[in-house]
Amino acid sequence: QVQLVESGGGLVQAGGSLRLSCAVSGGTFTSYAMAWFRQAPGKEREFTAAISWRGTNTYYGDSVKGRFTISRDNAKNTVYLQMNSLNPEATAVYYCAGREGPYSDSISRYAFWGQGTPVTVSS
Repeated sequence: QVQLVESGGGLVQAGGSLRLSCAVSGGTFTSYAMAWFRQAPGKEREFTAAISWRGTNTYYGDSVKGRFTISRDNAKNTVYLQMNSLNPEATAVYYCAGREGPYSDSISRYAFWGQGTPVTVSS
C-alpha cells in the first residue's frame, strides 16, 4: 500500500517562505510522477505543481509560477515544494499526490494522496 505523508506546513507572514515535504513509502517511488495540489477554505482543490518521475520536467499552475519550485529526491523517496514570496492567497491545505505515468494537472489522474498539511499566510 502506497502511503504519502506531508510535512512542513505552518504559519508564515506574507513575503516569507516555507518548504513542504512529502515522504512516500510502500511503492516504487521512481515509477511515480508527483504533484502538489492545494485547497483553500471554501474553494475547490486546485493544481499547484507537478514533476516527472526522473525530476527533469516540471509544470506549475499559473498562480505560483516563478515563486514555487517542485523537486524530488529519488534516493529519499521524497518530493518537495519550496514556496517563496508567499501571500495570504496561498493559505490552504496542501496535498501531495502520485501517479504512475506522465505528470498531469488533473486531480482525477492521481491514484495516491496524502492527508495534507495546512499552510497559513498572515498579512
